[in-house]
Amino acid sequence: MGKRVYQAWTEGCEGHIEIEEEAQKAFEQCVGNAGVYRPTFFSFLFFFVASIASYLKPSLNRQVWPAKYCVYLLMVLGSVFITNHPWFTGVFLHFSRVGAMIFIVIQQVILLDLAYNVNEYAVGKADECDRLEWGSGAKWLKATISVCLIFYILAFVGIGLLYHFFSGCAGNTAIITMTLIGFLAVTILQLSGTEGSLLTSSVISLYVVYLGYSAVSKNPHEVCNAQLVQENNPYDIAMGLFLTALSLAWTGWSWTAEDRLSSDGVKKARGVGKRAATSFRRGQDPVLTLDDPLLEYNDENSPPSGLALDGDYDDEDDVLSSQYSDLWKLNAILALVSCWVAMSLTGWGSISGGIIEEEGVEIHTAANPQIGKVNMAMIAVSQWVALLLYAWTLVAPRLFPDRDFS
Repeated sequence: MGKRVYQAWTEGCEGHIEIEEEAQKAFEQCVGNAGVYRPTFFSFLFFFVASIASYLKPSLNRQVWPAKYCVYLLMVLGSVFITNHPWFTGVFLHFSRVGAMIFIVIQQVILLDLAYNVNEYAVGKADECDRLEWGSGAKWLKATISVCLIFYILAFVGIGLLYHFFSGCAGNTAIITMTLIGFLAVTILQLSGTEGSLLTSSVISLYVVYLGYSAVSKNPHEVCNAQLVQENNPYDIAMGLFLTALSLAWTGWSWTAEDRLSSDGVKKARGVGKRAATSFRRGQDPVLTLDDPLLEYNDENSPPSGLALDGDYDDEDDVLSSQYSDLWKLNAILALVSCWVAMSLTGWGSISGGIIEEEGVEIHTAANPQIGKVNMAMIAVSQWVALLLYAWTLVAPRLFPDRDFS
């Protein structure tokens, strides 16, 4: 059995590099990547199936979770006997690259949505306070402006630090300069019209500076990257995990709370108390339920007073289908997160040979599996996707004034 497991984990990892002294590093990196692909592949498979199941029947998302945990753990345990090729280093590697890019775009859309909603909430609270007492809403506006200033200060400080520590090469300087031009451009675009908000612009500015740092910190040229000697970059990893957690939290909240909080999802109220008392028995009424929160029972055998929440649902599945009909989307995003985690931890699946020379410059790539040109390029592209997405939210209402983009 041990020989079988060893062959499964090492298959396809012997021929990545021909230089004998560097072969061990590349071999270990390949085996490590394969170890990442196994749990993330079955995590993707788990949430993909859950997405389909919850789309067909939303109540399935709340059922038999202990059994689901056991199935996932058994799949991961069984994966140690599955060979790397073709499923992990072949099919899943290429598929997860696509899935990770899709998640990055979705994450940026989620961050934009979150920034817009936070700004709308702050402005709404300011208006609400002004209606109660004129001038009392200024504190909300001042707090919003203060947050904007803090974010812009951090963005400019970040640009300065990037120029100081990472401007030794033309590629790094180009990325840093385009980052500065990019967030200044979208800020000017936002200020030139009534669309968008300064808070959203500041959030995007700080976000693209973070992406610029992530890109240049993956540069494999030693002279261009002062952090190359580090085994891992804890700040970059922590920020990536924080943004992912924030995106998932906001996605879960917005897609499960919308039906309960929106005017379309709130059940209509009806008056009670006029039914014949002789025919009423608490808990046996065909219309009222014990879950109605606005009912007051003075007598167990008398109709209550207050308001009952009206609804047209016949059973629990109908209620869950209405309230949690979008949960399949959350499961789909979790499946894409699995792809993103696999690519983030393996440098988009690249296997490099440690120290090589390119145009007379030493390139170190094996010390940190996240270092590499592929990873650097993917992050730089995602940065401009974020800028273009935000620019589109500002330009689209001007190009199509007859359409509702709210």
